[in-house]
Amino acid sequence: MKATQVPAIAGAYLFEPTPYADERGFFCRTFDADVIRSVGLDPDAFVQHSVSRSVGGVLRGLHLRSGAGEAKLVRCSYGRVFDVVVDLRPDSPTYRNQAHFELSGETQTSVYIPAGCAHGFQALTQTTDVSYLIDRPHDPAEDVTIAFDDPQLAIPWPLPPTSMSKRDREAPSLAEVLRRNES
Repeated sequence: MKATQVPAIAGAYLFEPTPYADERGFFCRTFDADVIRSVGLDPDAFVQHSVSRSVGGVLRGLHLRSGAGEAKLVRCSYGRVFDVVVDLRPDSPTYRNQAHFELSGETQTSVYIPAGCAHGFQALTQTTDVSYLIDRPHDPAEDVTIAFDDPQLAIPWPLPPTSMSKRDREAPSLAEVLRRNES
């Protein structure tokens, strides 16, 4: 497994496994505590594992948590997604930068998203499973959502959204979220 820093987002990493393929398919390690440690992260910090299943065109996000935030290790275990990370940490050298990735079940690459960064994705295949390791128990009172189509962010989503949650459809602008956090 190889760890690579994401230049656009301070503290974000891609973890690319080394698959062993043969006529049966493939096998690969998708989590390795030693590799996680090698980039200064604590593999024991993850306390929750979640998975979402989406159909093609579904858009989820942009999500983050208030308070101490939430770090995530995200992987598309089946299908393909257009994955987005936006740095919203005011003290970060990459504040307001964004990074986009195509994550897929074929590569099993994971992206580590530091606390304070917003995350979203769009399913590019008819069935898409996304797996999350999260470093804090979920508290719905800390959920923050930003409009996926915020003009300040101008995220180049590859498809028109086919479905979104009510929370995501009605999400406030980035400016509004930042204004709320200042008060």
